[in-house]
Amino acid sequence: MYKVLLVDDEILDLKGMQTFIPWTELGMNVVHSVSSGFAAAEIIESEPIDILVTDVRMPNMSGLELARKALDKQARIKIIFVSGYQDFNYVKQAMSLNACSYVVKPMDDNELIESLQKLRIELDDERRLLETEQLYQRMVPIMKNEYLLRLLEGTSDDEMLQVLLERYELNRLAWPVKVVAVERDDWMLKRGSDDAIDDSELSGLFLHAMIDVCSRLRIEHMCKLGGNRVGMLLEQGMEIDRLREALTNEPLEAPFTVTIGVGGFAGSPAELKDSYRQARLALDYKVFYGKGRIIRHEDIQQAQMKDVQSLDIQLDALFEAMTDYDLVKVHDELGLLYGLANNLRSKYTIQNFTVFLIMKLDAHLQKINEDLFQMLNLDFNSLDVLLRHETMDEIHSWLRYRVYELSELLQNKKQKKNWKLAQDIIADVKQRLHENITLKDVAEKYSFSPNYLGQIFKEEMNTNFSDYVATLRMEKAGDLLANTNLKVYEIAGLIGYRYLPYFSRQFKDYHGMTPLEFRRRP
Repeated sequence: MYKVLLVDDEILDLKGMQTFIPWTELGMNVVHSVSSGFAAAEIIESEPIDILVTDVRMPNMSGLELARKALDKQARIKIIFVSGYQDFNYVKQAMSLNACSYVVKPMDDNELIESLQKLRIELDDERRLLETEQLYQRMVPIMKNEYLLRLLEGTSDDEMLQVLLERYELNRLAWPVKVVAVERDDWMLKRGSDDAIDDSELSGLFLHAMIDVCSRLRIEHMCKLGGNRVGMLLEQGMEIDRLREALTNEPLEAPFTVTIGVGGFAGSPAELKDSYRQARLALDYKVFYGKGRIIRHEDIQQAQMKDVQSLDIQLDALFEAMTDYDLVKVHDELGLLYGLANNLRSKYTIQNFTVFLIMKLDAHLQKINEDLFQMLNLDFNSLDVLLRHETMDEIHSWLRYRVYELSELLQNKKQKKNWKLAQDIIADVKQRLHENITLKDVAEKYSFSPNYLGQIFKEEMNTNFSDYVATLRMEKAGDLLANTNLKVYEIAGLIGYRYLPYFSRQFKDYHGMTPLEFRRRP
């Protein structure tokens, strides 16, 4: 059972959450329910809590303050905010604290239950990953992993090397040895399917599979190179094909294959960094050779090496052009990318290269909370459309128009987002016309720089912020003069003018007559 702490200064809301949420069915137990942030903070100081469900606005200590204290004490705690305020600033602060959900009152029980169900899945995944990490640490001590990684990267010192040679028995290897880098192939994932697995669970499954393979093949020296890669030291007598057979002939019980990059032989520990560099470089050629393969550094052609080194630069330029809605540059950058593949004559390789570009585009979009497949109404299986094209030009043309479409969708979303922000600012300003409103004040409220917010506002409203505020004030003044009996100086004060002659001049410039003339008109 996961431990839950409920916090809400509204007693009825607190009792409602306790009573109407099926905590036991969710695999959770409400260990405490309190009505103040201070009481909750004391509990968090004294015992572990898995999930904190807290109101945002509470007296003395707000839910946001409580969340910060909770994260300081228990970094893995999951937080759900509930609030009667759907204010942009509250939501933004909540998201900055990595809140798992923000539920608005009056609360729909189903909405909170759905948020808790997602948290249960996330906590289960983290628990499995932790168990896998613990299994790995029993097999490969943390110090050995760190020292071996430093040795491969060429940053170890004499003391580290001595520990590896003696305590971890690197001196018993039959030199020469070679470094092998194994990478999981996420391209096998079927995006949007019901059995989709998130990245943390994939990392755990992958690491578990590598531990099992090393145990069966008696590979003594292995280290993690990242969430989707591991490195191994293979002695001269160990055939790479045996490793691939162990990884491919028996199912990995996960929706991925692996690609193996093989470096050259190293005659001593000092030469391992070169073998490691070669193994990493070999993996970069998956784009050309395909996934699920063994790629030996010695088989890579020099011309291809130059192409791959240029690939990341060109990809960054394409992402920038797409985000900026620069379709001419999109056309040019895609042309340069396919130019890198001109020396590849296999139809399969060009198709594989295109799938690689699509997955890179999707990874870039994921960073800005967008999904390529959702935006284009595609699923991973629909990429078999590439098989229907017979030439590289046709494949290139198909992708170019897809990227054009993505660029346009991003531009439309950006404009809608900025328009909504501008409307929120206008609504806020209308409520505060009596104050001395400045762009700096508004920018601080929405957590932007004044220059950036001013630029967004001008793009959306075709006028700068100060002129727009002046227009709102003059329109409000005209309305009050026409529909109330307030005196001119009272109206000036209500819309933020403290100096009556200045207000009169501004009013005449805008309406073409003085305030009194405006009121007396028929």
